[in-house]
Amino acid sequence: MIDDFLTGDLSDVEEAVRKAAAAEIVPRYRRLAAHEVDEKTGPHDLVTIADRSAEEHLTASLTALVAGSVVVGEEAVHADPAVADALHGDAPVWIVDPVDGTRQFVRGEPGFCTLVALAVRGEVLASWTYAPVLDEFAVAVRGGGARLNGEPLRSGSPAPGSVLRVAMSHPDYTTPEQKRALLGLAEPGVEARPCGSAGLEYLDVARGDLDAVAFSWELAWDHAAGLLLVTEAGGAHLTVAGEPFRITGPNVLPFTAARDEATARRIRELLT
Repeated sequence: MIDDFLTGDLSDVEEAVRKAAAAEIVPRYRRLAAHEVDEKTGPHDLVTIADRSAEEHLTASLTALVAGSVVVGEEAVHADPAVADALHGDAPVWIVDPVDGTRQFVRGEPGFCTLVALAVRGEVLASWTYAPVLDEFAVAVRGGGARLNGEPLRSGSPAPGSVLRVAMSHPDYTTPEQKRALLGLAEPGVEARPCGSAGLEYLDVARGDLDAVAFSWELAWDHAAGLLLVTEAGGAHLTVAGEPFRITGPNVLPFTAARDEATARRIRELLT
């Protein structure tokens, strides 16, 4: 049944994502009241009424598209960590980050997006990345390639000898051990900077505007959509153990996703 869905017209998913953003996110962009923003684990981990409302909207619309499917969403898992157990089950799972880049959204910056991925038994089969303010919509289907606003996406390879541009986990949000690993990127020929929205960093890798990402956390909703997008655009991903990243975890961290396999291997070596 899921194969039939994936080989059919996936425009219903895109429509569901666009409608959720139009109804719950965009009207609140630069219009959030103070009481509509809360902290979760700390001042750098924010949630807004837009996050919660958009996830509820997507949960209703997406599960209606695939019989028996369930949602693993960032806000639902925060409320009940057992929700994430569905990633290990047999039911089709919609993995949802309603507002990826909530800090940017709260600051009134355009660099945020909605991430949706469809997975079965830990394998990501399709993904949708939508940045409503930037008017960018990327779709990837396993074995079917990646597209941005309907046009094919190819990551290409960095020019020989060029400085590698890498977005990495923000040092403020990493453990001392993770900081030591990421310091491996302080190498001649590498230009590393803290990341913004993970979903948009993955999109930049997929279109060749960024050479790689290096992340030290493994929350499925932050990575599932982008990893498939990069892979289908021609890129690759590796943990420091030399294995592909698994959305079900556990992974040996940090990990990288890059424009091509050679770049992924180089970044992985610098992180070890």
